[in-house]
This record gives sequence, structure tokens and C-alpha cells, in this order.
Amino acid sequence: MQSLPRVLLALTLLVGAVPAAEAAPVVIKLATLVPDGSVWDKALKSMGSEWKQGTGGRVQLRIYPGGVAGDEPDVLRKMRIGQLNAGTLTVRGLIEIDPAFEALAIPLFYESYDEYFHVLRKIGPVLQERARARGYELIQWGHAGWVHVFATESVSNVEGLRRLKLFVSAGNDENVQWWKNEGFRPVALAMTDIMTGLQTGMIDLLPTTPLAALSLQWFRQAPYMLDMGLAPLLGATVISNRTWSRLSAEDRSSMRAAATKMEETLERDIPEQDKRAVAEMSRRGLTVVTATDRPVWRQVAGEFAESLRGSRVPAEIFDLARSERDAYRRERAAEESR
Repeated sequence: MQSLPRVLLALTLLVGAVPAAEAAPVVIKLATLVPDGSVWDKALKSMGSEWKQGTGGRVQLRIYPGGVAGDEPDVLRKMRIGQLNAGTLTVRGLIEIDPAFEALAIPLFYESYDEYFHVLRKIGPVLQERARARGYELIQWGHAGWVHVFATESVSNVEGLRRLKLFVSAGNDENVQWWKNEGFRPVALAMTDIMTGLQTGMIDLLPTTPLAALSLQWFRQAPYMLDMGLAPLLGATVISNRTWSRLSAEDRSSMRAAATKMEETLERDIPEQDKRAVAEMSRRGLTVVTATDRPVWRQVAGEFAESLRGSRVPAEIFDLARSERDAYRRERAAEESR
């Protein structure tokens, strides 16, 4: 009979010969309003494939598109309680994290993509730090195009807009009250209820990008688009700090590289796709309306911007954005005068 020590040694050697079970992958559940099959959804899926490949399968991305997980405030709430790990958000959701993000979405504050991207690169790191302090790691900026006004009837001036029922995102009573004080007729709805609102007459006016209007077919109910772009539609992908901290430095680096690649792709491709969207919608019945009284638009937008400073946008962030914007304009003017 073998001695007990020999039996134990044999068992130890046997256990050592069995491969250890691989750790289960970290599945990042990401929710977004972007439609399934849209350009943004495809970009997210491509990023997810690169995450899986770049981390050797240790990180996998599961996407819930089209608002199936709720509106953006719902997504953030579910991230806080751990039901979701990440979200690709518009400025509406980012403002829920920190109102400073609104500095990148002020109407008529920016005149071009180049100007906007210049300011974003300057103040983006500051906003990322503010998001991190609130529990979110911002890993990628997203761009959805330039916001235009879509309406159920032809309107060309500010007074025309004041007659119509304007969509505003639900959940921000202060924002609704501001629009009322300015003589507008805001109607607060979840972004997932926009089509229903247009179909039932709850809203007549919708600020959105041409690509979004085409992708979500909103233009069929609001077939008049003002030719004047108001502001870029900011977006970003955020992951909860709790999830981000579970990942190795190597995997986080690989994920950031894939996220940056997606960001650069959207920055390059979205402006052209916005133009194509306008052309496509025009073939399907969209009417592009020329804005009149442009000095009035500028005046109202300037007053709106100043009202945001220190009330909705922290004064130091507002001032930084304006300073960087003005510096860019001076530099461009100097180059053109040479």
C-alpha cells in the first residue's frame, strides 16, 4: 500500500497537469440611442470587434442600440446601479454628467467644423477630467453632424419658430423654463418619443442633424429644414469608473486606441455624410428653407450664450471655450491677411 505522502504527491502532480480555467471575459454592456444599422452603430460594432481582438477576447462589447435601454438619463441611472457599463451619449446625456459639456453645443457659437474641433481639442481634456471626477471615463468623442431646424411647416425666422411647438429633452425643467421665458413653446419629451410627438402634433419643431433626421425618418413628419446650421451635435462614449478600473492597463490602452480610431473616422466622414443626407432627403420631399433676418438670429443666439455663462455652463469653462474660439479666429484672420 502506497504511503499517504506518495498519494498526495501524485494528486498534486495530477492537478498541476490540468490547465487552469481561463478567466471569464469582461462583457461591457453599452446602451445608446443610435439606430441599429446606422453609421454610428456600425462604427461601435467595429470598435467592439477591435476590443475583442486587441485584448485577446478578455474584453467584449455588447451593444443595446436604438434606445432599447431607455433615454439617456435612464442609461446613466442604469450605469450608476451596475445594470449597464457604458453609454454612447449625445450632449443631452453628457450634460447630465456635467453641465460643462454644454459649452460645446451652444447655438451659433461656432462657425465651422475646424473651429469646433480646435476648441474641442483644447478643452476636451478638462471635460474628461470633470467626467472622471463624477464616475465616468470618457474614452471617445463622437460627432453626429451639424444641427439644423426641422419643422412641420416652412419657417425662416425666429418669430416663426416661436409660433411652433419646440421639442426639448425631458428631465431639465430649467431648460424648459428658459425657452418659455424667451417666448418659445417648448414641449419636453424623451428622445425616444420624438417620432410619436411629430405624428400626433405634440411637437412641430425639432433641432437635429440631417443624418439623424434621415436615419430615423423624422424628416417625413418634419419635411422643412432651415439651411442655417445651429451647432455641432456633440457625443461621446463613457464607461463607468467601476468597470474601467477592473481592466488591465494593457487592455485599457488597446481599447483607447480602437476608440480613437472610431473618433477619427466619424470626424472625417460625418460632415460629408450630412451633405449626402440632405441631398437624399431632398429627393424624397424635403424642402430646404433659407433663413431670413440672420442678424436677429445672431442677436438671439448671443443673448442665449451669455445667459448660459455661470448659470448652466460653469463660467470658467464657458470663458475657456470662448477664449480658444476667438484665438482660432484671430489666427485664421492673420493667415488670410498674409
